[in-house]
Amino acid sequence: MRRRQVIGLLGGATMAWPLGVGAQQAERRRLGVLVASAAEDVDIQERLAGFRKGLEKRGWSEDRIHIDIRFGASRADEYAALAKELFALQPDVILAHSTPVALTVHRQNPTVPLVFVSVSDPVGSGLAENLARPGRNATGVLQYEAGIIGKWLAMLKEISPRIEHAALLANPKTTVFDFFVRAAEGSAASLDMDVVPSPVENAGQIKQAIETCARMSNCGLLLPPDSTTMLHRDLIIALANEHRVPAVYPFRIFVSLGGLMSYSTDQIDLFRQSAFYVDRILRGDKASDLPVQAPTRYETVLNLKTAKALGLDPPPSLLVRADEVIE
Repeated sequence: MRRRQVIGLLGGATMAWPLGVGAQQAERRRLGVLVASAAEDVDIQERLAGFRKGLEKRGWSEDRIHIDIRFGASRADEYAALAKELFALQPDVILAHSTPVALTVHRQNPTVPLVFVSVSDPVGSGLAENLARPGRNATGVLQYEAGIIGKWLAMLKEISPRIEHAALLANPKTTVFDFFVRAAEGSAASLDMDVVPSPVENAGQIKQAIETCARMSNCGLLLPPDSTTMLHRDLIIALANEHRVPAVYPFRIFVSLGGLMSYSTDQIDLFRQSAFYVDRILRGDKASDLPVQAPTRYETVLNLKTAKALGLDPPPSLLVRADEVIE
């Protein structure tokens, strides 16, 4: 299966994203989509399905819009080539998933309107002048606000009060690593914790980083949103559980696959929100005038079976706050 194919994995059915040619195609608007994940990833397909529904709700049926998708599969060195492919198709607007993807798209062609989704630091990374008025022909939906990192650290301390170190695991090429490290260091001191930056790019480095954390006294894992760790999520969950290392994950899917806990935004909802801005731009609004949206829905998920296997006894306060407890 080639990553550049437009596929759908939900329910084993192919998503009906128009790719054919015909008399009506010339009348359609054109949308390019570049996502950081692999095409085979069921999670990203669910997000794209939510995005598609958001477009349809606003009247963009298949006979009105032609959508071209490229999948980056966490290979940052290929993002530029994939962006060029999309620009060659002359899209009216581009949807870009993740900060590195959005930056690549914007740098290649700053004149085509850009809607980003799952971006963590648009101002610091240079995508926007400010959140209220982006000003650079790009706007979109935040992945998380900066304060989320303090919440993750507090959850680690809450479920395992002895934790003294938090290994922050992510790929600097596929997420805003320094942004998350700075935010974590700013929150860790008040919790009597220190942050251990653990940059990783592949499975071997992930294994080494988790084993290093396991050898430290009272160490937990902190995973900010990152397409690389998403790609290797099964390995990360297995290693964390094998070495009995508490971890807080950025997305619910980690917990449903056996990870300990997550506090995250509703990812499908973020893609639905981004469809609203694509609609606005296609109807004539300027991306630079549309304020960057903050996420509106958060959820806490706890895997009680995993907690017990790690020898942890979740406090009642955490159980009460959990939107979902997996037993």
